[in-house]
Amino acid sequence: MAYLPSHILLTPDEMARADRMSAESGIPSFGLMRRAGYAVAATALSHFPAAVRFAVLCGPGNNGGDGYVAARQLADSGAEISVHALGDPDDLKGDAALAFQLWGGSVAPLRKFQPQPGDVVIDALFGAGLSRKVSDEIAGVISSVERAGVPVLAVDLPSGVDGRSGKPLGAAFKSHCTITFMTRKPGHLLLPGKSLCGDIEVADIGIPRRIIEAAGGSISENGPPIWSAHLPFVSADSHKYRRGHLAVFSGETSKTGAARLSAIAGLKTGAGLVTLASPEDAMAANAAQLTAVMLKKVDTHAELSNWLESAKLSAFVLGPGFGVGSRARDFVLALKANPLVLDADGITSFRDDPAILFDAFEDGEIHLVLTPHEGEFGRLFPDIAADETLSKPDKALKAARRAHAAIVYKGADTVIALPDGRVAINTNGPPWLATAGSGDVLAGMIGAFLAQGLPAFEAAAAGVYLHGEAAGLAGPYMTAEDLAGQAGHAMANLVARF
Repeated sequence: MAYLPSHILLTPDEMARADRMSAESGIPSFGLMRRAGYAVAATALSHFPAAVRFAVLCGPGNNGGDGYVAARQLADSGAEISVHALGDPDDLKGDAALAFQLWGGSVAPLRKFQPQPGDVVIDALFGAGLSRKVSDEIAGVISSVERAGVPVLAVDLPSGVDGRSGKPLGAAFKSHCTITFMTRKPGHLLLPGKSLCGDIEVADIGIPRRIIEAAGGSISENGPPIWSAHLPFVSADSHKYRRGHLAVFSGETSKTGAARLSAIAGLKTGAGLVTLASPEDAMAANAAQLTAVMLKKVDTHAELSNWLESAKLSAFVLGPGFGVGSRARDFVLALKANPLVLDADGITSFRDDPAILFDAFEDGEIHLVLTPHEGEFGRLFPDIAADETLSKPDKALKAARRAHAAIVYKGADTVIALPDGRVAINTNGPPWLATAGSGDVLAGMIGAFLAQGLPAFEAAAAGVYLHGEAAGLAGPYMTAEDLAGQAGHAMANLVARF
């Protein structure tokens, strides 16, 4: 198979489509299952060479078929094996039935499985395709394995985890490692599924790249492949205005730090000029802390209008430390024709009537980026947030379409979405990003990319990724100031790769 880009993700339905397309193209489906089973066995032996026994738990479908093939390979390698089946294996159909015949050994009912010291459990019950709550019988097995403390190798996805949303369906295994096939699934990257998978390996079982790409939708892992073509490069004829002028709005004198973090991050991310628009009572506080970032007094709607008419401004960030209320709403509406990152207080200012915001930006190309965390998302989109049937990517996409905006739905599994259906799940953010002010830095990074001419989705996705890279450079126990300080190094490292 040709090299398959690692950012491609397939939902369980899309993976099933790829399997069907492979069969229709003449690729024997049982050959794919055998290669999957071989990969499971190889992973089991490499990760658990000291296992006393491999306990293979096989489900009633193709995931169970992978388990039977793995059991045969492990037995042939000399390992001790026990196989337990959910349901009667004589009722299996198609490739799974062939795999059961290939196993050829004894099979005990799943309900009789009791983990023993030295066991390694190979979970081949359901994989990524499960869409209903697990039965009490399965929940009991999961509980017994957890109590025994034996390691689990999950086949495709820990059973009980929804492959599209990452949500547990009643109960789910927590695996030491997971082996999946051809591509990862969204459930591998979304919480809490992400925390249940352990180390993830992707095995090539021989489905051609053309089929994977044809079967795939628009969900991907966030990374350079989806936005690097838009990266701004500094060339010999570059000058500060060509690199864009970013404006960041400051709050009152006691709340100026957040906006300064955004402004500094924007400057280090490549904006040619950055101006902090400050109310008069905060001018002295801001001036005392700024050097390369310029300062402009903007108190009223009229002053903002005059500035917009007279200055060459490329993009705006409003919200960090700005204050919640009518002034924020008025400023946002005055900026409706401009690329804008709306964060924090700017988002919350529209909680009583989000339609005012959505209506203002409904026309033309998308140039609004909303960056809500969980609570702010619920303030703007309460019905979407409350819908437990939706995955995080589904929620972000519905919100993007309603708001006519790029949505950055923040968290440990940040999701970026655009109304045209593109969705990216971010994975490079370390846990120490959970610190005060890190969201303000992110808003400035995205604003800088908007100022440099990136479209809304690419600016948002690149900003989120760079945010994670900067945090990696800053290291554990960083502060937001440290994070903003590393933005330039992260940007330089990124540009150097292309």
